[in-house]
Amino acid sequence: MKKMILTFAFLACLTGASAQEVSTYKEKQPYKSWVKMAPKLEDSFFLTPEAIRIADNVLLYQQTTGGWPKNIYMPAELTQQELEDVIHAKDDVNESTIDNSATSTEIQYLSRIYLATQIDKYKEAALDGIRYILKSQYPNGGFPQFWPRAKGYYTHITYNDNAMVNVMQLLKDIYENKAPYTYVPDSIREKARAAFNLGIDCILKTQVRQHGKLTVWCAQHDEHTLAPAKARAYELPSLSGAESDNIVLLLMSLPNPSPEIIASVEAAIEWFKANKIIGLMSQSFTNSEGKKDYRMVPCPQDDYPCPTLWARFYTLEDNRPFFCDRDGVKKYNLNEIGHERRNGYSWYNSEGLKVLKKYEQWRKKWSLTH
Repeated sequence: MKKMILTFAFLACLTGASAQEVSTYKEKQPYKSWVKMAPKLEDSFFLTPEAIRIADNVLLYQQTTGGWPKNIYMPAELTQQELEDVIHAKDDVNESTIDNSATSTEIQYLSRIYLATQIDKYKEAALDGIRYILKSQYPNGGFPQFWPRAKGYYTHITYNDNAMVNVMQLLKDIYENKAPYTYVPDSIREKARAAFNLGIDCILKTQVRQHGKLTVWCAQHDEHTLAPAKARAYELPSLSGAESDNIVLLLMSLPNPSPEIIASVEAAIEWFKANKIIGLMSQSFTNSEGKKDYRMVPCPQDDYPCPTLWARFYTLEDNRPFFCDRDGVKKYNLNEIGHERRNGYSWYNSEGLKVLKKYEQWRKKWSLTH
């Protein structure tokens, strides 16, 4: 009975569904349901038959590289045709990626179910996933979005959507012998430590200098020159107010920070403070075509609690927030781009607030002065 209750609770949590809707959870759901909820599952869930079924799905999707494709809702039950398609796709090595939390999520899930069941096939698959990540790292320490895909923006060192930061956190947990990676052999653990340290070197080297002064990072950097690089048409070289926040948090999590790390953090914090946006707010409306839309408008001036925001992209030259449609043309007002890109991308965020809060704790911990 306890297992039935536990499984039901998992299904409701994973899909965000009501009791009446839970029966459909095995159908395909948005991939974010998987990558957001899988890490939050209770340890006891991994002893259930349902956890085993999902783990076997995870094995099916693992490619011959050792990595996984992205945007897969792992709990979905597969038809015979879908099963054959998945098996056939194992050799499509161009789909192995760390984007959208792929590969790191699957490694964690398999590691947890191995600890719960001691079934070797899950351990071996997780270790293959870790080896995939180690092999994908560039000599300069960066990680590409896709590997071994040979061309396109997929080869850039990718901070976008926290791709490299997720991998770095995984490596850190592995070499620190944290659960659920306590089974990892010492030889791989030491490789993870070396890869992490090399990744930190890459982060420090890719921090953008503006007129000789350290600032923050671009969402992606050229894997050869380390310069800010373009990805999709609307993702131009820039300073990123979205991707840089978790990079700074990662740097502040390091014990005994070196002078180089301290200088990096201090410079990034100064940039975040200087480029916060106060006085704008989002306003929802229905446009002339009857579609839900939003626009950025000035906040009311009379004691209105305006949000503290950062733009996703700032110009490299002068920190001016900009926005792009699929034509790749910079606009300096979000309201000037089309409905599809305005509503299909995250252009503003408040994540810098958690960086500034953590910084005050970090500064006191290491007895740093302004």
